[in-house]
Amino acid sequence: MTDKSRRKFLQTSVEAGVTGALAVTSVEAASYNKIQGANDRIRLGLIGCGGQGGSDLMKALQVPKTECVALCDVDDAQTARQLKTVTERAGQTPAMLTRDFRRLLENKDIDAVIVGTPDHWHALPTIMACQAGKDVYVEKPLATSIAEGRAMVEAARRYKRVVQVGTMLRSSAFHQEAMAYVQSGKLGKIRMVRGWAYLNWVKSLPVVADEPAPASVDYDMWLGPAPKRAFNRNRFHFNFRWFWDYAGGLTTDWGAHQMDIAAWGMQSAAPQNAMAAGGKFGYPEDAQEIPDTLQALWTYPGYTMVWEHAVFVGRGPEAREHGVAFHGNNGVLVIDRGGWEVFPESERGKDRKDFYRMTGEPRATPRNEDPGLEHARNFLDCMRTRQRPAADIEIGFNSILPSHLANIAYRTGRTVAWDGAKIVNDAEAQRLVAREYRAPWKLPSLA
Repeated sequence: MTDKSRRKFLQTSVEAGVTGALAVTSVEAASYNKIQGANDRIRLGLIGCGGQGGSDLMKALQVPKTECVALCDVDDAQTARQLKTVTERAGQTPAMLTRDFRRLLENKDIDAVIVGTPDHWHALPTIMACQAGKDVYVEKPLATSIAEGRAMVEAARRYKRVVQVGTMLRSSAFHQEAMAYVQSGKLGKIRMVRGWAYLNWVKSLPVVADEPAPASVDYDMWLGPAPKRAFNRNRFHFNFRWFWDYAGGLTTDWGAHQMDIAAWGMQSAAPQNAMAAGGKFGYPEDAQEIPDTLQALWTYPGYTMVWEHAVFVGRGPEAREHGVAFHGNNGVLVIDRGGWEVFPESERGKDRKDFYRMTGEPRATPRNEDPGLEHARNFLDCMRTRQRPAADIEIGFNSILPSHLANIAYRTGRTVAWDGAKIVNDAEAQRLVAREYRAPWKLPSLA
């Protein structure tokens, strides 16, 4: 997105009444100068001590000269489990435990934070960490709305922060080789890219009654900017991703990975339009709000991208649970986390004999790599060099933008057109570019 488009986008958001005021005075971390030399330690704070946040932290702590000094979660039980893990596996004892991420951001000993919260809590801690002079590793998907994502990019740029998005396959040598092949021209003109996730391990979610929140949880803080609702275990922790208040379903959850690979291979930014169809077809009476079956289609200059997902079933295209396929005139490259290969296209010649348009490639598989560890290492290295990381925040924004547009198209039942800054000629769809925040939380205005 160009600087002009960024300004136009922010102006549109302000006019829609979705941004609010927040003090924007940058406070450089007191320990910033300490990490300029390769011999100094980087001190981390973790915001969100669940499974993914904890995994990100433990990957980072495998990198030498890295220390965890603070843990934050609204659920004391999760904080306790993570404290035990850090103590036993890393031999470290974080000095600070808190339910409120703002207290963690005030800690001048912290150089960077890992944001491993539910999706609806990605934007504010990231933006406020940038304002506090701290670098950020934020989990995917980048945000729950386009407006949040753009504000996060603006904060990273304004305060000159290193912000890595948790699409760790960007740091996978195996995926880097495949993307180099896609961009080599050997496939010929690529006319369509397809991504998918068919996850049979995601089960139906039975309806359960509301109940009091556990005593160990600051539930109002967990809700944060999301609408006020009674506590329900179906909407809490892992299952938050199946409800519109907090997430975007598999379209953003796994789409953040698969469509990131698609955007990476095609070196694409924004689609021209999006359409989507689907519904709760697998288990229509269960508790999930977000469709369990969905297909989305985007138009780019000269090609299309397709996304499809389903839960409760596991046989997707190419007989794979998940993957991305790049369809060129000469052949098709198919990649999943287990390997990539190239299938050549064929045609009949003038002699009425079939021939292949290219030489295929046998399946290549990963070679003892740990993308999560390499992604953490890349982030920490970039903190020292001040270079942009493998999954820089603007890469994360461009990769998740199509998924947000697809969800908007699904929720409105219409094709939506995107001009690089806003949805055009559809006021209802444009309102879904942002999320309404519950007071007193506000999305900062960084225009």
